[in-house]
Amino acid sequence: MATSSQAMCIIADMPPRSPSIAHQPPDPQDLLVLLAVARSGRFTTAAAALGLNHTTISRRIAALERCLGGRVLTRAGGGWQVTALGRQAMRAAEGVESAMAMLESDPAESPRLSGVVRMSATDGFSAFVAAPAVARLQGQRPDLRVEIVTVTRRALQHRFGLDIEVVVGRPQVNRAETFLLGEYTLGMYASRDYLERHGVPATAEELCEHPLVYFIDSMLEVDDLDAPRRLVPTMRDSLTSTNVFVHVEATRAGAGIGFLPCFVADRHPDLVRLLPDDFAERLAYWMVLRPDSLVLPAVAAVVQAVRDQTKGMSQELLGGVPVTRE
Repeated sequence: MATSSQAMCIIADMPPRSPSIAHQPPDPQDLLVLLAVARSGRFTTAAAALGLNHTTISRRIAALERCLGGRVLTRAGGGWQVTALGRQAMRAAEGVESAMAMLESDPAESPRLSGVVRMSATDGFSAFVAAPAVARLQGQRPDLRVEIVTVTRRALQHRFGLDIEVVVGRPQVNRAETFLLGEYTLGMYASRDYLERHGVPATAEELCEHPLVYFIDSMLEVDDLDAPRRLVPTMRDSLTSTNVFVHVEATRAGAGIGFLPCFVADRHPDLVRLLPDDFAERLAYWMVLRPDSLVLPAVAAVVQAVRDQTKGMSQELLGGVPVTRE
């Protein structure tokens, strides 16, 4: 959350204003509570972030709705989503938040970037793109906190509690901002020991005689990642997992031939890429953001850092240059 600690303390100390006062403008503290709920999608999460209890959050939202004369939140997908009136209130809340941040900052210094940004991304992207990008940003902005949830799935229609998503394949979502981050390549890999024991396949037909290390077919949610079922439909599954690092380690251990992201597999000198002219599946990373996240300085900074890191690694992601190996 980007809400200032000073604002949190004020919220905790002050009771909601009486709703009986006619034509009273919204209480700034109620607006900050709305901001916390809108970003997390849940009263309990907002309460924990602000140091309040669930009942106080509920009372403040109710007071704000009475003041504005309508609903600011509605139930959706197991959480809370802002209404059109709520989005208007959020713009005012962000102004309050910015003003509080200015009061806390030293006028002689650049504005402090703080708060928590939560993003989700695939395993490989999280480890080798997002993590170093965030670490570099935190070197300049030490008050910034980033939570990375590793998951391989389609973009969510309701991304409660998430500021940023990175997914494979063009997302089909509503009420979200999406843009292409970059592309990466997957190829077939085997360990040197495996190839010494089982021989090096020289053709796609020979490759199909070996077991495949890849995602669990019945649990794969991303259509773009289903390439092996199209490219090598007769390869039998060996060790399968929902985690790409399990794919890599299983391939290194000799469980079979892994269909692996080149920018992950090329870090291991004991892995050999097979038939690169025949198997070079290029996929795209896309970023998805809630519209209300775009105006948050902390989120904007993380987005830019991740975009810069992805661009700087473009050749590595495509398997075009050697990478630092373990």
